[in-house]
Amino acid sequence: MRPSESRPAIVTKKADVLFENQIQDTERLAGQEAVMVTRVGLSIPPGLSFPQWEQAGRRVTNVMNSSAWCLGDWINYGQRRYSDRYRQAVEAVGLDYQTMRNYAWVARRFEAARRRPDLSFQHHAEVASVPVEEQDFWLAQAEAFKWSRSVLRGHVRSARTKIKGPETTEVVPKIVAEAERLERWRSAAAQSEMPLQDWIVSCLDRQADETLVQPADGLQDRTNSARTAASALLLRNPPARPGA
Repeated sequence: MRPSESRPAIVTKKADVLFENQIQDTERLAGQEAVMVTRVGLSIPPGLSFPQWEQAGRRVTNVMNSSAWCLGDWINYGQRRYSDRYRQAVEAVGLDYQTMRNYAWVARRFEAARRRPDLSFQHHAEVASVPVEEQDFWLAQAEAFKWSRSVLRGHVRSARTKIKGPETTEVVPKIVAEAERLERWRSAAAQSEMPLQDWIVSCLDRQADETLVQPADGLQDRTNSARTAASALLLRNPPARPGA
């Protein structure tokens, strides 16, 4: 690498304390322009070379990936230590509660020693619902063969289909939703890079795992989650009333 294409410095401007330790080594280097990280985006110097620009992207991605783990661990600590107040804190700092619950669920499924730094948080999320042995197997495969999140998802889905077989599947009642809600689901599925049907199934699996495997959230949280899920799924063919 030529001197003019050395690693770019990434420094914070009014950065959150949470990430200070992650970017201590990104302070401005003597005589070198820096990519500035602010609360509303990046400030990129106009003369940045391609290798510098690429490396900056890698470093920003690392911070983003680490932040999901950090937030998940933060939520889990609050649930254990301040079960009656942690949700108030989440709302006070301006975080989306359901997103934080998702981060927390994945973080609970992987203790720190089992998290693979060369794989993204989303890689881990893809296998969070399977048994621990399968989690380790699939993450090892993804790491060895440098699979993307989407490729990992495809392999896991294919393997589970072969194990279960088509004869074990059932058709669930059709879901009826307002156009606005359906559009939100489609947007969320697209952002997750998943077909809508697979996204819905993953959400149901995640909620089932959280309810059945992790009861520590408290009865009130589980009750609220159940009510939310019930209101979201409007069945076209409700069960017949007794005696009908």
